[in-house]
Amino acid sequence: MGTVVERFMELPDAHQLANIFGTNDSNIKLIEDRLGVKITARNNELHISGFESRADTAVDILKKLFIISAQGNNITEQNVRYLLELTDEERINADEIPIDLVCLTYRGKPIKSKTYSQKRYVEAMRKYPIVFGIGPAGTGKTFLAVAMAVKAFREKLVNRIILTRPAVEAGERLGFLPGDLQNKVDPYLRPLYDALYHIMGPETYQSNLEKGVIEVAPLAYMRGRTLDDSFIILDEAQNTTPEQMKMFLTRMGIGSRMVITGDITQIDLPRDKKSGLVEARRVLAEVEGLAFIYLSERDVVRHELVQKIVKAYENDDKGGRTDE
Repeated sequence: MGTVVERFMELPDAHQLANIFGTNDSNIKLIEDRLGVKITARNNELHISGFESRADTAVDILKKLFIISAQGNNITEQNVRYLLELTDEERINADEIPIDLVCLTYRGKPIKSKTYSQKRYVEAMRKYPIVFGIGPAGTGKTFLAVAMAVKAFREKLVNRIILTRPAVEAGERLGFLPGDLQNKVDPYLRPLYDALYHIMGPETYQSNLEKGVIEVAPLAYMRGRTLDDSFIILDEAQNTTPEQMKMFLTRMGIGSRMVITGDITQIDLPRDKKSGLVEARRVLAEVEGLAFIYLSERDVVRHELVQKIVKAYENDDKGGRTDE
């Protein structure tokens, strides 16, 4: 393991120190337990003792936490766990942090990226007119895309927000749901409604929906249209066929931006159908002007158990297990 060393860091102010240490020192205990180091505060310094490589890793993480705190962010255990899980090869320089402000909700609450992959995703949406966000549930693919759409709309970069999903059932049947067509498709589109509602607020959201400035519709409704000056999000894109994906991508008009999100481990299409998202990765791999951003279980920002569940299923798939 190497030589036992002691590293020293100048303490930030009392408020930042409390933020970094967490309730009952929970953040610091996470670092100590994972790295096998001891962290103490005395004489206006932080003392980090442990094997050299582990102590240096702890210093690296604490530097990032200092920057995150200095920018006014509340440090959570999720922030600490994420930094701990980064390998040395993936760790960015100490002055760069994963947090990137996207926009504010109607209540003034900031929406920010929380991991480096999320930050790259946000940066790609700023830079490229077409972005594919691919990763498991809970990685913020859809929510960050909706936040970017709202930001573009507020800044008058686009005139409309269009959100769509393929109406493919995950083991359930639309026909048995009560009501007219809108009632039947609403459950599929609910996550998109919820994200807009959360960011825009109920009154603004409803007003824009009634004006037609916001459109939430099944993918089939996109056929035959040209969508200008719009921010268009295709969610659950793993459940498109290649023909549907081509149809969707070719709807793009002047002044529009597109974000396509999906989880290629959760395809609900019949076994004899190819996924349009999987095919798009292959067909568009060399096309300039668009970006593919991949997120993993490390980017899950829900309860830590969700991250573990995603990882467990991923490992099971790699093992090639089948139900008997």
